[in-house]
Amino acid sequence: MAPQSKNLIITFTRNPELGKVKSRLAKSIGEQGALEVYIKLLEHTESVLKQIDCDKAVYYSVKVRNHDLWDASIFKKHQQFGDDLGVRMENAFKKGFEDGYENIVIVGSDLYDLAPKHINEAFKALETHDHVIGPAEDGGYYLLGMKTLHPTVFKIDNWGTETVYKQTILKLNDNTVYVLETLNDIDYVEDLKPYDFFKSYTQNI
Repeated sequence: MAPQSKNLIITFTRNPELGKVKSRLAKSIGEQGALEVYIKLLEHTESVLKQIDCDKAVYYSVKVRNHDLWDASIFKKHQQFGDDLGVRMENAFKKGFEDGYENIVIVGSDLYDLAPKHINEAFKALETHDHVIGPAEDGGYYLLGMKTLHPTVFKIDNWGTETVYKQTILKLNDNTVYVLETLNDIDYVEDLKPYDFFKSYTQNI
């Protein structure tokens, strides 16, 4: 089926199950607290993506869920596949381009600072740049966009470390890159402290 839009926004999600999400956060606030925070982050991401005027896809880590937060009439649902995060993202981009999309952006699902303006700015940037990237405060990135598949950007040593953004930028040195503002993604309890919404999880820490 042909795309409804020339633009596609993708997000990756873990199935929200106790003991299987936000393991670093769970060390400080417990597995139940980590699950509750992750569900809130998913709800925030879903509410942001719904506001974007383009096609949308959610890729599940373990199993596609048919009746959950992600409305199947709004989000195309897929299973992630690949041995590491880079391979899984590359496969998602590859499918998007094979399906006929001209501009594809992937965004993380654990950013309480994410707003529609960031995604709209990313798609706008792709009109004049080869790539767009949104750095995260921890040294990773929360958003990556491109208009042709660039497989080398997914060949990263040690995903989840503070060098991921720098490695990615180095791999894009022959391309024009638009850099969005830096945002805070939620991995550790300290990442929750700026937000009144999450105060109940940090007040005793």
